This record gives sequence, C-alpha cells and structure tokens, in this order.
Amino acid sequence: MNIRSINSLKDKLLPFILPIVLIALWQILTSTGLVSGKILPRPSQVVKVTITLISSGDLVKYIGTSARRAILGFLIGGGIGFVLGLINGLSHNAELLLDSTIQMVRNVPLFAILSLVILWFGIGEEPKIILISLGVFFPIYLNTYHGIRSIDKGILEMAKVYELKRSSLFFNVILPGALPSILVGIRYSLGIMWLTLIVAETIAADSGIGYMINNARDFMQMDVIVLGVIIYALLGKLSDTIARILEKSLLKWNPNYIKE
Repeated sequence: MNIRSINSLKDKLLPFILPIVLIALWQILTSTGLVSGKILPRPSQVVKVTITLISSGDLVKYIGTSARRAILGFLIGGGIGFVLGLINGLSHNAELLLDSTIQMVRNVPLFAILSLVILWFGIGEEPKIILISLGVFFPIYLNTYHGIRSIDKGILEMAKVYELKRSSLFFNVILPGALPSILVGIRYSLGIMWLTLIVAETIAADSGIGYMINNARDFMQMDVIVLGVIIYALLGKLSDTIARILEKSLLKWNPNYIKE
C-alpha cells in the first residue's frame, strides 16, 4: 500500500473516530449506571425503538414530512435570496433601493415574528415553510451579494477589453467568480434550515420529526427523543456532505479544490 492510498484511507476513517468514541462512552456510562436511564437511555434502547418505528412505518413518514418541509423552504428562501443577491450585486441602484431594508429585516430575530406568522397563516404547513424560507434567505443573499462585489475589478476590466457580451460576462466571469462565496452561503443555510425546522415543527404539527419528539416528551419516552435528535444530526450531516460534493463538482477549476 503506497503513501497516497494510506492517506486516502486515513481521510475516510478519521471522521468516524470521534462518533465511535462518543457512542462507546455513551454505552459505558449508561451500562455502568454512572448516568441514569431517566437522563439518557442506552444505545441499545435507541436501536430497539428505531427498529420498532421503522417496522410500523412511522419513522419513514416522519422523516419524509420533515424533509419535504425543509427542502421546500430551502428552495423558496434560497431562490429568492440568490436572485436578490444577484440583482443587488450587479446594480448599484437596486442596492440603494433594497439592501437597507433587507438588512433591517435581517436583524429582527427570526423567532420574534413566530406569533405574527401564526396569526397571519394559521397553524398549517404555511408558517413552517415561511420560517424555514426566512432562515435560509439571508445567508444565501449575503454570500451571493458579497461574492459578486468581491470579484477582482481587474478581471472585469480585462473582460471589457475583450468586448465580452453581457451574457458571456455574467456566465464566464461574474458567476464563476462569485460561486465560491455562494456555495459557502448554501452550506451555511443548510445548517440553519434544520435548526429552523426544529422550531417550526413545534407549531401544532401532527407529523414530522419535531412532532415525534414532542409526543415522546409528553409520554417521557427518552429513547424516542434521543432518536429524534440523532436523526436531525444525521440529516444535517447529509446536507453538509451534499454541499461539499457540490463544491468539489462546481469548483474543479479552483486551485483549492484540485485533488493532489
């Protein structure tokens, strides 16, 4: 096995070491009684309840409902944030008209308007999706706007010297130049998406992972609550992995993403 293969294997194994250590520590503490089962259930209990919920079909339904809400909110909020980031980044007049208002709204705590959203849209799916959309909007907007404004002016001047058309200038210079910043915004907003979803699903939800956790809390089912937390963590990790794959795919030209 050569050095490159060893390094590749190391890179694949290292991310799993800490989770395995934490699970082992969790098992030891709960098995020896150092941590009471009323505070934290054993891993075996969590595995058992996971199998039960999968067999009944409830877990798949809950995950599907939560994923649908998260994805829909991300597409709406992220899409609007991306478009406004482009407009304000490319147009000084648009920036003067819109950016100040957007920054004022950004500084309003998201959950401060929770009651207002419920009064306006009730307790159905709409307030949940709206909250998620607002959560992901600002990171994507700010990073898109910042990415465009951070493009090297010398490159833009060179493009003008070569008399590139507006469409060619945008797709070959501006968008690729802003793409690293945009992808950072996407990656950051994916984390906020799941955080917002947790709160959004406390709004009288009758399905979803948040509903499962709230229902388990009422019946003191610690194993189900821990399972819900683990699922949120795994979904967050999956989203981050997808974002990193997207970065490597779209930024092959960037020296920071070229494989050695």
